[in-house]
Parts: sequence; C-alpha cells; structure tokens
Amino acid sequence: MEKIIYHLVLPVWWENFEGKDYYESETLAQETFIHLSTKNQVEGTLNNYFKGTEKLFLLHIDVQKLTSQLVFEDLHGHGTFPHLYGRLNKEAVIEIEDIAPNSDGSFLYPVEV
Repeated sequence: MEKIIYHLVLPVWWENFEGKDYYESETLAQETFIHLSTKNQVEGTLNNYFKGTEKLFLLHIDVQKLTSQLVFEDLHGHGTFPHLYGRLNKEAVIEIEDIAPNSDGSFLYPVEV
C-alpha cells in the first residue's frame, strides 16, 4: 500500500478551510469521497482535469495519519485510485506543493529541474 498519496486543489478552495483542522473537497458532499492519486497518477490527473489551470496545490498526505477511511477502488479500465470517505484531517497533510503548468497549459510531474 502507498505511504504517501496526493490530492490536487485550487488555492482559492483550500483557503476556505484556513483555521480549520480539516479539509473537504468541492465534490465531497455530492460524491461522499475525496479524489486522491498515487504519485504515478498525479501527472495524468493534472492533464485530464486541470490542463490550463494557472496554479494548483498538490497536497502530500501521509496515509498513516488519516482519520477517515481510505479505499483503493477499481475504476473499470481506468486504473485503481485512492478515495477518502470523509474529511481530510489536516494533520495528515505533510507538504503542500505549488504546481504550475508548462507554457502550453500541460503538466509534467514530478517537475524536472
């Protein structure tokens, strides 16, 4: 099992949870889970859902610190993705990385320097 998983969030949405000890994605109430990615899935998620977005935060999440249920689910031909059923407790977020696109709006991850 993965030790670190990832979640992409717009900075403006993340700011809604400033001063709170938890985070809820924009779709949690509707879907009942927070979409997450493994490290190998981050680049695909960026380019499939966030292409052209000027700035994102990539939350690095320690799975051992999670208080909500983490489930790896098969998305029928699209791979197995981690989903968090409930709020993300912020103490599990061990790093917040700024992510910006290339000049054409696409993303590379991890970023090569």
